[in-house]
Amino acid sequence: MNMITLHDASRTEATFLSNIFIDEYMPEANGEFVKVYIYLLRILGNAPVSFSLEQMADQLLCTEGDILRALKYWSKAGLIALEENEDHQLSGISIIPPKPLSHKEMPKEQGEEKPSVPQAPDKNKSLTPARIQELKQNEEIIQLLYIAEQYLGKTLSPTEIQKLLFFYDELHFSADLIEYLIEYCVSHSHKSIRYIEKVALAWSEEKITTVQMAKEASSRYNKEYFTILKALGISGRNPVDTEIAIMDTWIKEYGFSMDIIQEACSRTVLQTGQSSFQYADKILTGWKNKNVKSKNDIAVLDAEHKKRRLDRAPRRQSTSAPNRFNNFQQRDYDFDEYEKRLLNK
Repeated sequence: MNMITLHDASRTEATFLSNIFIDEYMPEANGEFVKVYIYLLRILGNAPVSFSLEQMADQLLCTEGDILRALKYWSKAGLIALEENEDHQLSGISIIPPKPLSHKEMPKEQGEEKPSVPQAPDKNKSLTPARIQELKQNEEIIQLLYIAEQYLGKTLSPTEIQKLLFFYDELHFSADLIEYLIEYCVSHSHKSIRYIEKVALAWSEEKITTVQMAKEASSRYNKEYFTILKALGISGRNPVDTEIAIMDTWIKEYGFSMDIIQEACSRTVLQTGQSSFQYADKILTGWKNKNVKSKNDIAVLDAEHKKRRLDRAPRRQSTSAPNRFNNFQQRDYDFDEYEKRLLNK
């Protein structure tokens, strides 16, 4: 009897995500960790497959440290099993089907780097029910909540109302500034109250107190973002959140000027042929660690690197190889004497 082989020519390009994960694991997890888990499920469709943390970081526009923290988090949550080799290096990952938590606590995000923004005070203490009710009677607040609903395209939830009141009462934002805050976030395709709060806290840290100050800051950073994208050869789109976070590190935390950042981007494209934020970040982090302040400092580092490379290169003796033109005895001719003889003939 002949055996029949069944081939699937219409394989569905889809990734299965468990409802248990969505309902019970995802809400408590860091967004970057969720992204890593979903990507693992994506490449599971081609399992067994080999990849490096560096490749994964490049694909997800984050650092290898972010990937490792996410893997450890999901390992503690019981969704993956990590395998190590004899050198205690990660060598394998196994996906474990999610199980109902049964009110079990999710693991805490150990070692996670928190954004350098002030932490919001406890809203339960700072905004009592009586204070919330008082604010909701304020005509300015009533108008603000109405405008917010128009921007967000929905009726505000109690949590969203409380957040907006927090901006007003605790961060001391004016109603006009809160309105511009919402407008700014919505114009960048972000309607999540968590994102709006993140921007509000960042503005508070930068001591932004007026709409004009917010516009100037937004305009400045938008211009710088697109300058960096252009230097990396990216055009025709806005930067995504992860790219903005990396660029903010270069601009705000490292304090690099645009010419230094553009130099790193140019080197990235020349070395990799790609618009790799991770590669540019490695360059700029190295320069930060070496206290680079100007392009002159970069030139000094380049010269030192070139010198070290030349010192390491093997030195060759410059000896002339013998050939058929210099192997025989050379003859000496007196051309003046020959000329006299020719003239006397």
